[in-house]
Amino acid sequence: MPVNVGEKRYPLMFSPLTLPHTILKNRIIMGSMHTGLEDVPGGIERMAAFFAERAKGGVGMIITGGISPNVEGGMGGAGSKLATFDEVEEHQKITSAVHEADPEVKICLQILHAGAQAGTANPVAPSAVKSRVAASTPAELDAEGIEKQLADFANCALMAQKAGYDGVEIIGSAGYLLSAFMVAKTNLRKDQWGGEWANRMRFPVEVVKRIRAVVGEQFIVIFRVPAMDMLEDGMSRAEVLQLAQTVVQEGVNIISTHFTWHEARVPTIATMVPRAAFASVTGRLRDALDVPVITSNRINMPDVAEQVLGDGNADLISMARPMLADAELVNKAKFGRENEINTCIACNQACLDHTFTGRMTSCLVNPRACNETLLEYNRAAQVKTIAVVGAGPAGLSFAVIAAQRGHKVTLFERDNQIGGQFNLARRIPGKEEFSETLRYFKRMVEVLDINLELGYNVDTKSLSSHKFDEIVIATGILPREPVIPGIDDPRVVSYIDVISGRVQVGKRVAILGAGGIGFDVAALLAHSGVSPAMDVNVFAREWGIDFVNHPRGGVTGVEPQVNKSNREIVLLQRKASPVGMGLGKSTGWTHRIALRQRGVQMINNVEYQKIDAHGLHLLVADQPQTLVVDHIVVCAGQESLRTLYDGMRHEMQAKSALKKKKIHLIGGAYEAAEIDAKLAIDQASRLAAEI
Repeated sequence: MPVNVGEKRYPLMFSPLTLPHTILKNRIIMGSMHTGLEDVPGGIERMAAFFAERAKGGVGMIITGGISPNVEGGMGGAGSKLATFDEVEEHQKITSAVHEADPEVKICLQILHAGAQAGTANPVAPSAVKSRVAASTPAELDAEGIEKQLADFANCALMAQKAGYDGVEIIGSAGYLLSAFMVAKTNLRKDQWGGEWANRMRFPVEVVKRIRAVVGEQFIVIFRVPAMDMLEDGMSRAEVLQLAQTVVQEGVNIISTHFTWHEARVPTIATMVPRAAFASVTGRLRDALDVPVITSNRINMPDVAEQVLGDGNADLISMARPMLADAELVNKAKFGRENEINTCIACNQACLDHTFTGRMTSCLVNPRACNETLLEYNRAAQVKTIAVVGAGPAGLSFAVIAAQRGHKVTLFERDNQIGGQFNLARRIPGKEEFSETLRYFKRMVEVLDINLELGYNVDTKSLSSHKFDEIVIATGILPREPVIPGIDDPRVVSYIDVISGRVQVGKRVAILGAGGIGFDVAALLAHSGVSPAMDVNVFAREWGIDFVNHPRGGVTGVEPQVNKSNREIVLLQRKASPVGMGLGKSTGWTHRIALRQRGVQMINNVEYQKIDAHGLHLLVADQPQTLVVDHIVVCAGQESLRTLYDGMRHEMQAKSALKKKKIHLIGGAYEAAEIDAKLAIDQASRLAAEI
């Protein structure tokens, strides 16, 4: 395809943006995201490689993860601060790597003072109001403390400039220090920094003044406003507008929009959120400003970005997690290779769930993210002929990476389609994005000329008869059947049969097991109508958001309107802990709320007694109870499907001709008890990098 095919297809996305003193080569920004690299030994070098790879991938500008201006505002790690000349020298490694990768790419440091949410021993805030997501109550800043914070913000920006950054982004949202000054419930002050709106706005405005004064005019200053903070009694639309206009008057070049606090009870970045759901909020703000405006949240493909730009809802598009999933997203769009984009599915399992639990950020569909110096897909020194059995997430990941490295791969799948468990996941309302991963793998199988054998039931004889150098078994899992008297009752069905549509369940349903699959089945059975993930109006109605009138926070006084399920669904859990506590940190609460809104009953501390004509007999907290049901859906975990692997190992021991073959076991077939798609893809990718 000609080089300019993407530029013709996405003319707005690939148009340059002129700022007062510089030019951005296109309209795509890699948005800010804390990775955890900031806080580990050697993390700066790894960040340099991480950002350089995205610069090579075609973005116009990069904004780093949040870096604190001082110790008290940080997240607890030694590397998440920029305040000294020693730290400047470290950050120069990042800026140099990016500018060497592409001199046209701009990189800005995000200055993030976490305030009450800081991971330090002595957090500070405008008032001593504890954040729901923090461990301790912050100390209230006195006059001297406020002056120190202002000076530290200015110093951080100056250090960023000396380190070679092209600009800074000041984050004034998400419940961090600046936004805590602006919201009345977290700013109880009676002095010039609190009370009426003009005083509550004073601190962030003063931060901008101080920064612009020290960096001069030839430096990008971005301010991230809480465009709709999703808080009851949060900021009004008029306050947001006045804030944005005022900081622009004080020297801000670009306004970036953000849509939540970490304490908000509305999902904004999960896969259940429609694509570009919040872009219209940015658009209304853009109409009242005379500087470029950035929008973000659930914009994960070039056509979505182009549509947002074409609708006049933004000048720039921020993609953070999509750049984890595929560092080459922009270049693939530019060269007409959209079908090769490894799309972010907003699962949050390896990115935000890791961030919020103190682990290294990566990506479920791309384990190389944040591991660029540790997980390298170099050209194979010796080309091998490899058989992969099973075209689920693990088998597909291995096959694609091994083929990219030059190996000759044959991929066997007993089903008539690729995807394994992802074919079930994509049927769940709110998980439609999983289809994108299957689209990506299907395309890569074609591009890399992988020999795909569908409907092929592999056995040890067929594998033994081929001249494969290595064999990779990725046969996945089987649903576990619990030992309960009466489990062979015809009303008992597998989650696979239910999700695939092979079984139509009745009005009264009990679900055995409240892990991720149990919640998925409950969501499927409780749902009716259009999926909220596919319609922004349905999403807004179900989560109580008023995008049109924009009350305070976008949600104040707005009651969610959810259609109750026409089924009686009971989700059962053996553990005594609250139902769903094992779900992802960043999304589990959304799934619990969504099911409760639809009338799903959740019961923990359950012991299954028997199933008979009267129903499902339980002990609930040692009290007997019988559920009269039409169907019982078993979601009680999985077992490894490793019959083929065990047979091959036995065959190898018995026949000397096979002893030279290497056989590997990955994914759910390796360890179903603990494995999931994230771990399966990671394991497969690491094996493919080494083989």
